Amino acid sequence: MILLAACAAAPARAQDVRLDEITVASPSPIVPRPLAPGTGGLTPGVLPVLTDTFSPVTIVGRSEIVREQPRTLGDALFDRPGLSATTYAPGAASRPIIRGLDTSRVRIQENGIGVQDVSDLGEDHAVPINPLVNDRIEVIRGPATLRYGSQAIGGVVSAENRRIPRFVPPNGLTGQVLGGYGSAENGRNGAASVEAGGETVVFHADGFRTAQDSYRTPLGIQRNSAAESQGGAVGMSYLFERGFVGLAFSHFDALYQIPGREAAERRTRLDPTQDKLQAQGEVRPLDGPVEAIRFWFGGSVYKHNEIGIGDDGVDGIQATFKNREAEGRLELQHVPVQLPFGTLTGALGLQADRRVLGTSGEANTLLAPTDSRTNALYLFEELALGQGLRLQAAGRIEGARSTGTATQFPGDFLPVEGEDPLSYGRRRRFAPKSVSVGALQELPFGFVGSVNLSYVERAPSAFELYSRGPHDATGTFEIGDPNLKKERARSVEVSLRRALGPFRFEATGYHTRYTGFIYKRLTGVRCDDDFATCGGGDELDQVVYSQQNATFHGAEIAAQLDLLPVGTGFAGIEAQYDYVRATFDDGTFVPRIPPHRVGGGVFLRAEGWLARLNLLHAFAQTQTSPFETPTPGYDNLRAEISYTKPLDRAATGWSEVTFGLYGSNLLDDVIRNAASFRKDEVALPGRSLRLFVNARF
Repeated sequence: MILLAACAAAPARAQDVRLDEITVASPSPIVPRPLAPGTGGLTPGVLPVLTDTFSPVTIVGRSEIVREQPRTLGDALFDRPGLSATTYAPGAASRPIIRGLDTSRVRIQENGIGVQDVSDLGEDHAVPINPLVNDRIEVIRGPATLRYGSQAIGGVVSAENRRIPRFVPPNGLTGQVLGGYGSAENGRNGAASVEAGGETVVFHADGFRTAQDSYRTPLGIQRNSAAESQGGAVGMSYLFERGFVGLAFSHFDALYQIPGREAAERRTRLDPTQDKLQAQGEVRPLDGPVEAIRFWFGGSVYKHNEIGIGDDGVDGIQATFKNREAEGRLELQHVPVQLPFGTLTGALGLQADRRVLGTSGEANTLLAPTDSRTNALYLFEELALGQGLRLQAAGRIEGARSTGTATQFPGDFLPVEGEDPLSYGRRRRFAPKSVSVGALQELPFGFVGSVNLSYVERAPSAFELYSRGPHDATGTFEIGDPNLKKERARSVEVSLRRALGPFRFEATGYHTRYTGFIYKRLTGVRCDDDFATCGGGDELDQVVYSQQNATFHGAEIAAQLDLLPVGTGFAGIEAQYDYVRATFDDGTFVPRIPPHRVGGGVFLRAEGWLARLNLLHAFAQTQTSPFETPTPGYDNLRAEISYTKPLDRAATGWSEVTFGLYGSNLLDDVIRNAASFRKDEVALPGRSLRLFVNARF
């Protein structure tokens, strides 16, 4: 889905950018790009194409967040080219999917630090980030992902906000208030943020609350799909002449239901909570070989209970997941080196992470407690050769250790009478190594072309190694393989982009060859709540973590064209297309891959007004794996109209207000997500109208 920014960028003052407006997830890991506060870095009405990047970077700006008001990162990215989401519990638990890859291959982070939850363990687990308090959401692919780890082999989804302030607000005070109401789910949203400070100290505070009833679909009410969440943060930064240091504390808690036949019957619901502490800073020395020293640190405590009616008929806590995690990263950016043939810039980084996952109740039968540790060293170098040509190289080496309880199941994954699977302590060590090279060339007429080659290794995650039992919320009986090997990916990616002018365009094609691709394989066996029932049960689908060689290839295209001048703006047309095809060497298809999609529409932006009408068509997904059912196609017609009014802050206390109406699935089509385990039981929301307002001061 191609979206337009609705509000103009506020002019940056010298004191606003005294820290060079460093963005944690800048498209180039070496040279940060400036962003005006509160704008998401997008010019009004321009396709969010970044021509200075070696790989595509998708951006959802603040204006889009205001208009659509997604409750999850997956909901915010679901319709973008090359992106989808798990949509397991719309409005509550929906994790992003990048080019058909999810969970352990997609890193989710906030201001450069991993999300530190258990959403990668199960599609029913929520990501404890609410988009409403973010300035923008970035999706990073390609060489820049080596900065964050092999678990980002598919890409990085980065939520960026000002919880650690990095600029002095205009006139010492700035903030905004957001509100909205959605018709399909009786959804109520509210969020607010404020920054205040002087020349050296800046404070931040924000808060949000969302609530929805069970949502309506064209087939009726989707039972057991209500949700609510709330949270907020406080932060403070100390700014000095050549850098800054900041600290923030945030809290998130929610209560949401899991839709689906059995989940609805058992009234299954989850109550995640997380407390997180983050720190960030930068120092720019006056002289010497180091141009900038940057650090990021984050630690959190996460917990959720899975609540519902158990086999004994009692409604209560059935399982508990706890996650304690800490991560730190240090980067040293060297001064530019003038070579006879160009200018070399680069950065050397160190990263460390430890994650302790604890379980109890039914969760302990799914996965016993695990301890995972990672240490890494990475290097980026970029060479500007002149005449618009730049080269980039990146490398990373990790040491990964995963400790848990391995279980030895029979080869056919069927019980042997009188024998229980053997469980024993196991520790696996891996040393993933990755490297990438790229070239970017400026072309005539404002186009930029790039090509990237990469080789990436990924260590298996703890739950891929040690899973061993029932997961009622997802309706699966999951069996890990403690003998899994490293996953290897060889990729080539080619892009052509144009960011400015009446015609904006981005096209990317990619081909990835996986050796030992790890995936959840449906065996066709049904189980109940213990392994002894496998082959004779009827509640859960048996899923085995397996490895096969696989090939992924696909393309993403997005374009906008301004056709007619209207006042100070334009009316125009837009279009998009994306697909991913994923097959194993034996000719079968990789399971749960999003379908081909094509869409387009018209837009108008002028005199503070923004209007759009857009239709996205998803084709039927018939390229299914064994025991997977086809998914019918759908049409999603969307429309919106909004108006942004600048105000006299001295007279009113407010600098700007935006209000409008956003409609989705206006044809009231039945939308099912081919990437969801519960697509045959759970339809996405039907026709919905959302009123929204956002005021800034």
